Amino acid sequence: MSQSDILKALIAENLVSDPKGARGRLLQEAARLFRDKGYERTTVRDLAAAVGIQSGSLFHHFRTKEDILKAVMVETIRLNTAIMQAAVDEAGTPEQKLRALVRAELESINGQTGEAMAVLVFEWRSLSEDSQADVLALREIYEALWLDVLGTLKAEGALLAEPFVVRRMLTGALSWTVTWYHPERGGLTLDGLTDQVMAMLGFSPAN
Repeated sequence: MSQSDILKALIAENLVSDPKGARGRLLQEAARLFRDKGYERTTVRDLAAAVGIQSGSLFHHFRTKEDILKAVMVETIRLNTAIMQAAVDEAGTPEQKLRALVRAELESINGQTGEAMAVLVFEWRSLSEDSQADVLALREIYEALWLDVLGTLKAEGALLAEPFVVRRMLTGALSWTVTWYHPERGGLTLDGLTDQVMAMLGFSPAN
């Protein structure tokens, strides 16, 4: 299933917002502003101006600014979890499944959901405890995909380190690529970068 098909399915189930609709455009602009200015420094007026509406109109879609922040996080986790699940389902061996996860996460961080992924990392503390719990429940589903594959590789003897530690190390390393990875400058493609990550874990490049 293509990413566009996955997105359409999630929109149909009301799990994510249509990026072409008013709510979806608002969440995209909110992700950009929260990443660039920070959540606390971004005002309701900033958000409204970014999508060309009056400040009061925001509240047709969300009750509070925090609800917007939470929706940015929730929807990007739902979308990327679905994309990663599809990638894992299409892969064959556990090693191929891990490669698919690495490739998908690199794309989510450096591609269309990169701003929302950055917000998820850097604005976590801006959520209330209840909202954190809701987001964390979704995040655990996302992380379970990784831990299941890493656990299988560990059981097979193909992975020497503990799956939990490997995943935590990868979380930091892959997230940080947004600060230095610039393929437009003639560097590695995402596939090439995925090969490098796999090599660091002791696996051969893709054939």
